[in-house]
Amino acid sequence: MTGPSADAPKPMDLLRTRGYVGLLFLGALVGVPVAIVAYYFLELVNRGQRYFFTDLPQDLGFAGAPDWWPIPVVAVGGLIVGLGLRYLPGTGGHNPAEGFKTGGTVAARDLPGIAWAALATLVFGAVLGPEAPLLLIGAGLAVLIARLIKRDTPEKAIVLIGAAGGFAAIATLLISPLAGAFLILEAAGAGGAMTSVVLAPGLLAAGIGALIFVGLDHLTGFGTFSLAVPNVPHLGTPTVAEFGWAIVIGLAAAVLGTAIRRLAFQIQAIASRRTMLLTVLAGLVVGGFAALFAGVTTKGAEQVLFSGQNALPPLIEQAGTWSVGELLLLVLCKSLAYGVSLSAFRGGPTFPGMFIGAAGGLALSHLAGLPLTAGVGMGTGAMTVVMLGGLPLTAVLLTLLFLASEATNLVSLVIVAVVVAWVTAARLSPWLRPHAPA
Repeated sequence: MTGPSADAPKPMDLLRTRGYVGLLFLGALVGVPVAIVAYYFLELVNRGQRYFFTDLPQDLGFAGAPDWWPIPVVAVGGLIVGLGLRYLPGTGGHNPAEGFKTGGTVAARDLPGIAWAALATLVFGAVLGPEAPLLLIGAGLAVLIARLIKRDTPEKAIVLIGAAGGFAAIATLLISPLAGAFLILEAAGAGGAMTSVVLAPGLLAAGIGALIFVGLDHLTGFGTFSLAVPNVPHLGTPTVAEFGWAIVIGLAAAVLGTAIRRLAFQIQAIASRRTMLLTVLAGLVVGGFAALFAGVTTKGAEQVLFSGQNALPPLIEQAGTWSVGELLLLVLCKSLAYGVSLSAFRGGPTFPGMFIGAAGGLALSHLAGLPLTAGVGMGTGAMTVVMLGGLPLTAVLLTLLFLASEATNLVSLVIVAVVVAWVTAARLSPWLRPHAPA
């Protein structure tokens, strides 16, 4: 990289232009429809999951979903994803095995394929999250609105408005415009004085969107989407032993996360050539791991299925009802289902990694010197940074959002675990992808 060009626009010069004021207004404008779409997208996912995994088995005469139920259901989801990838425009969204990605604009013609693949993935139980599809849907919707308002909108403005739309959608999921700012900023690799100028329209869109999101909670009565885990066990001042555990957990998360991503890339090399067949087979395998876990334990297949952000609070609150063996089996089954889902489905990589890290931290907290809250926090942060393909600041912030009541006591431990996991995963990265045949 060389120094800034003499012809490059200066941040303060951009702030003084009428065009930038218009861009801020447009950012605030797109925040409203993007937040509404994001809200009902998440509600549709919740209702779809409830129907296919709770209501439908009862309608068919079962007292509850049998242990084998996830196998055909996730396979149907794989079939629907495969149909979308083959016949709808675009690629159905980003490849989640690559980590969290931003950048570029989303064409309106690609939006149906993105929504189709995301809903089939999330509703039918594949182990991925909603953040990546929401980013793309928000960006594509914002670009569509900008072009409808003014067809000759400059391409640079289109890029910024698309980023603002994605920013607003992510912020509604995280219930924090600032958390969305961290995620977008770090994933985009932005820096320098121009960063604030570029982020301002998105921050405004996210703030307006968060207001709309809260308002819809009151109007619809659907309830509030929240990531914060209530009733987290109190954690005292960090000890030397806990810092030692931070190093251990960081190393373990790097190995486990890299293995999951390696599995995803290994399967993906085959799935990309036979999309229809492999998405169905992937669904069968994911459902099989969920059925195996449900058959061996009494905890239910939903612990293995889905992204994990809704199951994480009960996991922590009911930690005393889990044995070490059940937690280790959960980590194993969820990790394998996650790797398979990354290879063939479409969704976000964030929340399943957080759930696996928390479950692993819970299992380790049965050992000496590691309190439950510290184990959960360090495991969550460490697995998040590995599965996002980096983004250490975001990994720390998301972890502290989940465990907000103990954030002050956790922050130093989470930072150590995240940095150790990040650096170790970077050292393991040459092993991440399978070698191409000679």
